[in-house]
Amino acid sequence: MDTRRKSARATTLLAALAGIAAAALLLGVAELAAAFFTARATPVIALGSTFIDFTPGWLKDFAIATFGTGDKAALFVGMGLTITALAAVLGITAYHRWVLGAVGVTAAGLVIVASVLSRAGASTYDALPSLIGTAAGLLALRLMIARLPAARAVPSDSAPSDSGPSDSGPSDSAPAGMASSPAAARALPGASSRRSFFAAAGITAAAAAAAAAGGRALGSVRNSVEAARRSLRLPAPASPAPVLPAGLEAPVDGVVPWLTPNPDFYRIDTALSVPQLDVDTWELRVHGMVEEEFTLTFDDLLEEDLIERHITLTCVSNPVGGNLVGNAKWLGYPLRDLLRRARPLRGADMVLSTSSDGFSASTPLPVLLDGRDAMLAVAMNDEPLPLEHGYPVRMVVPGLYGYVSATKWVVDLEVTRFADRTSYWTDRGWSEKGPIKTMARVEVPRSFGKVAAGTVQIGGTAWSQTRGITRVEVSVDDGRWEEVTLAAEASVDTWRQWHHEITVGPGSHTVRARATDPADGVQTDERADPVPNGASGWQSVQFTAS
Repeated sequence: MDTRRKSARATTLLAALAGIAAAALLLGVAELAAAFFTARATPVIALGSTFIDFTPGWLKDFAIATFGTGDKAALFVGMGLTITALAAVLGITAYHRWVLGAVGVTAAGLVIVASVLSRAGASTYDALPSLIGTAAGLLALRLMIARLPAARAVPSDSAPSDSGPSDSGPSDSAPAGMASSPAAARALPGASSRRSFFAAAGITAAAAAAAAAGGRALGSVRNSVEAARRSLRLPAPASPAPVLPAGLEAPVDGVVPWLTPNPDFYRIDTALSVPQLDVDTWELRVHGMVEEEFTLTFDDLLEEDLIERHITLTCVSNPVGGNLVGNAKWLGYPLRDLLRRARPLRGADMVLSTSSDGFSASTPLPVLLDGRDAMLAVAMNDEPLPLEHGYPVRMVVPGLYGYVSATKWVVDLEVTRFADRTSYWTDRGWSEKGPIKTMARVEVPRSFGKVAAGTVQIGGTAWSQTRGITRVEVSVDDGRWEEVTLAAEASVDTWRQWHHEITVGPGSHTVRARATDPADGVQTDERADPVPNGASGWQSVQFTAS
């Protein structure tokens, strides 16, 4: 009986391995086929995007709070583990009941097809790679399962028969001492069957890896967008950025740079695959409640009077003291000028911006017309927008969290009303207008860091876009509030750094910070989570002096 159980477990593991190898081939072949279509046809990207669409807000918030800008990597790891487990179950099912296993694989393929077709701009043809991959996965699974043995008898544990040996000797269909019951369980394959199975599984795995690598290679060869971006020559701004004053950075080691380098700028969006847009075919449609609807090409955009400004952007998912905030120099076309050309109709109060990947944001129309430097940005820190930050065109709006204003890869602007239209995040419970809250952040000392007792340098950054920062105060160990030294201010649309000296003895200490802006006064100490309109409260940092 022990031999039979061990044999059954071993065969089950092989069947699970067959399911995993077949799933890898399905995805690899689909990836290869998708290289001849669009990024929307790639099954893993489509599945991940669909998962994001249907993920409840609290889980998205948890992912961003836990993994920050690594949330997409965490999603792919989770997807990989889920797909592996499901594939193993389907492999085992196919071994015991082929029809049920085949139905399961087919159903999984249809889920992938549905995910692909649900992507913005997807066509019926984009489903073909997933269908081809599903067929390849089914065929590979069938070939591997066929190499696992049919039912074999196992040694009987029953007592010897009293009737003695048969005169005719052992049966050809059942060796001596083997039970011939048709209900006998499957047993471990012999050496020949085992070699045959592993050969088939190895070929399947190798084919899956080759197909996936080929798909990526073909996609990179075919894709010339990054090369076009690097060679793009942007015009000089009609309105250059104001000259920056001296003393913008706090003289404390460990405080972040005042200007955030492009590679370090936070990225939070819903695009698992960075859209690859060609400037030669990119267009922006402006329509809705306007007197004049029009379409703008990239060349049209570059011929306009562009402005250059330093602007700090903040993600609504940024927790108190978080790092989902960055400051950059942007070059772009003022949205107020574009809207003046469109001439919004009476009653319009919102602009719904839509990305090439289907993401949408609802921006209050008055904000885009009130004189702030909201723009359609084409450059970031003196170079064309990086692909992951919205190339070729994105929105930048001072004073609003990105979920209602900073649409990347923007292709559509609809002037409408909040009463008539909703956007991606407002459909998921976030507030409509998203003004940025005043915030002070302690960057030195680090949370749970260690310093030498005595005089300690502390520093950080504060922001209150469109209002500016007039004062920052700190409190050590719940003592009195002390005003710090502010670094120079570039504009009310950028963050402002600060620094201070404190004296502490050995032991554990806590430092808190709060900022003041001229419009709303002292930053609130009321703690609030990012949902539905941004986090609030005073940051508290614990450190040890020795």
